[in-house]
Amino acid sequence: MVSHLASFACVADKSRGRLFPEPESPPRSAFARDRDRIIHSTAFRRLKHKTQVFVYHEGDHFRTRLTHTLEVTQIARSIARIMRVDEDLAEALALAHDLGHTPFGHAGERALNMLMAPYGGFDHNAQSLRIVTHLERRYAQFDGLNLTWETLEGLVKHNGPLIDTEGHALGHYKAHSVPQAIIDYNTVHDLELASFASVEAQIAAVSDDIAYNAHDIDDGLRAGLFKIIDLGDVPLAGHALGEVLKLYPDLDQNRTVHETVRRVISAMVNDIVTQTRANLTALRPKSDRDVRAATSAIVAFSPQMRENNRILQQFLTQQMYRHPRVTDIMSRAQKVIDDLFHAYMGDETLLPRDWRDDMLSQTDTRARQVCDFIAGMTDRYALDQHKRLFDLDPLFR
Repeated sequence: MVSHLASFACVADKSRGRLFPEPESPPRSAFARDRDRIIHSTAFRRLKHKTQVFVYHEGDHFRTRLTHTLEVTQIARSIARIMRVDEDLAEALALAHDLGHTPFGHAGERALNMLMAPYGGFDHNAQSLRIVTHLERRYAQFDGLNLTWETLEGLVKHNGPLIDTEGHALGHYKAHSVPQAIIDYNTVHDLELASFASVEAQIAAVSDDIAYNAHDIDDGLRAGLFKIIDLGDVPLAGHALGEVLKLYPDLDQNRTVHETVRRVISAMVNDIVTQTRANLTALRPKSDRDVRAATSAIVAFSPQMRENNRILQQFLTQQMYRHPRVTDIMSRAQKVIDDLFHAYMGDETLLPRDWRDDMLSQTDTRARQVCDFIAGMTDRYALDQHKRLFDLDPLFR
């Protein structure tokens, strides 16, 4: 069943198991079962109406968290197949990677992080872990989804180790420490925070980069935030556009954009595969444990592609993410989050009854409950609640 897998792949039959032991569910593997549980979760369904860059009322064809997630999943599964690692695990991790995102994209996350600063802050990666280990309540025997160790490890560490061997926070967490939700879970189910995650998790992480870099080009052009000719001086996108214009000089813009974006994706995928194979040749891992013990990520872009991606991200930041149309609506979205948080903190009876029943009297616990409730909202539900409480449509003034 697994003879086709590479020596460094995770093997479902050798999984380190679940926090709460369960009988297997043939013919599905343990990782396929994780994938199915994620797809059937409430948090996954909510991604349909959560902002990627554009709020839902701005158009039906812009990416949402759900469509972005599905695009990440397709890329991850394709790379996993090429690299001969477990496709179900890579797919499960891609499907779960954005479960913890708030309404209104990064604007919502910034707002909640500021509001929660006195109570431990907010981090969407830690929130994803809270969702799959605590907040989803579907099963009789446990809270959460009771996912395998490998899926939880990949969810937490897909961007690399969180701490060094002495316990000091690394990377994104160096300035503010590892979120308490991750620390608390790690005490009962050790996710080995000082090591790298599996190849499958690393594939999910780079697939996220590939998807949003490529498809934000499409959404930015669709929204009219920049023109296709503006891509000419952007190395990766400009090269792809040049190829399309040379082959199809009379092509209409919609097809030109699609042909350009798909070439950008193909270039990044091919680069990942080539560089990762070179890294594997140098490391010669004999098992998934060798991958975790490595001193750097195995799945990675080449130095030139990293630089191309950096320039593309710089272009998108200037032309799209900081465009006045985007920043204006996101500043109003942050106010929605701010208003809702203070309203619920001031009067817990405004919360739905099932949330009130779980709420304790301690201030920090209450703040986290309110945070969990708001973070789980879709854009539409947050706006509906704001209108109900304040009789205002802050995004549509």
